Amino acid sequence: MTDQLLESVRSKYGAVAESSLSSAHPGVKAVAEAFGYSTEELASIPAEANMGLSCGNPTAMASLRSGEVVVDLGSGGGLDVFLAAKLVGPAGKAIGIDMTPAMIERARANALKGGYENVEFYLSTIDHLPLADSTVDCVISNCVINLAPDKSAVFREIARVLKPGGRLAVSDIALKGELPAAIANSLAAYVGCISGAIRIDQYRDGLLAAGFEHVEIVDSGADLNAYAKAENQSGCCSPAMKRENPFEIVGGSCCSPAQEPSIALHDELKALLSQFDVNRAAASVKVFAVMPAAEVAA
Repeated sequence: MTDQLLESVRSKYGAVAESSLSSAHPGVKAVAEAFGYSTEELASIPAEANMGLSCGNPTAMASLRSGEVVVDLGSGGGLDVFLAAKLVGPAGKAIGIDMTPAMIERARANALKGGYENVEFYLSTIDHLPLADSTVDCVISNCVINLAPDKSAVFREIARVLKPGGRLAVSDIALKGELPAAIANSLAAYVGCISGAIRIDQYRDGLLAAGFEHVEIVDSGADLNAYAKAENQSGCCSPAMKRENPFEIVGGSCCSPAQEPSIALHDELKALLSQFDVNRAAASVKVFAVMPAAEVAA
């Protein structure tokens, strides 16, 4: 099941990466702004770095400083990597990790377009980071950890690469109630960052078990229905749904091969959100945690 989930996520987000979705699309820009990005921030980076996939703005709470090394888990087109790169400056480094080859290709193209010299992108899953122990000052992530089947492994990897006193600043989706069975069992809802989410208390316990301290998880209050703003002006690509289970995809859509496959992901999210108020059971959360500082020798 884990392999099926990972391949489904990789396939869907690969299609998005190969699309023309960007901040130039009003709906995509509206999603980013709804989750905390300013017009100035979006204008400061390549438009193609934003594809309307965020659920928060982790760089806004990471307190990044000049010279730091920051790693973005699930970096996509590079949105948060590029914002972080500006904050850590030439003496620092911003590293993006993504398991989708097309996303890495898109991010690297965006880096060239934007002239970024202090960024790197690596193809990897976030539960096996290609980084040495204790080499990172801050780990950020944006609506990605909820997609990882083994979240405990992700938390342990984050703890491994962080320096003593290093910090985690994450925007994610977590549960505050029970999801309806139709949502909880939907592959589309999993890929759409909903059914793979864990409860807020489980999130906190997982970080504590990995060795973090000062763990804070705060409901941002953002409206998750904002994802519906990324509709592609046509309902043609909405997935076919079973009448008795409106959340289960049962076949293809009316999309022709010439139409962008990325539309399907946003339309699947829109279909889910039109049937169920996800805000009742899920929340966009801000997650902050710190690794214990190194002990000072007497």
